Amino acid sequence: QVRLVESGGGLVQPGASLTLSCASSAPIFGFDSVGWYREAPGKKREMVAQIIKFRNPEYAESVQGRFTISRSATQNTMTLQMNSLKPEDTAVYFCGAKGAIESWGQGTQVTVSS
Repeated sequence: QVRLVESGGGLVQPGASLTLSCASSAPIFGFDSVGWYREAPGKKREMVAQIIKFRNPEYAESVQGRFTISRSATQNTMTLQMNSLKPEDTAVYFCGAKGAIESWGQGTQVTVSS
């Protein structure tokens, strides 16, 4: 069973930056796809950023140009760099990985508020 653990959430003001990290118990480059997703209150979980195989990253239109997803083989982690945060980015953020099975982290809260 794959274990994913997120870290790095918190409360920030609009315009600030945050970096989320997801530590994987399995090789991060061994999955068919990895990504970051978020759930805002009253809304469905949505894809924020994902990497399928070795293709270029894909981003939700709402975060394009502000968020960057990356992976580290040496640290076995996946990172989401979030810049120019907006109040509408407030949500619980989950990392997910798909291979033979689908695995999810427990989520980390990101709150953007003045």
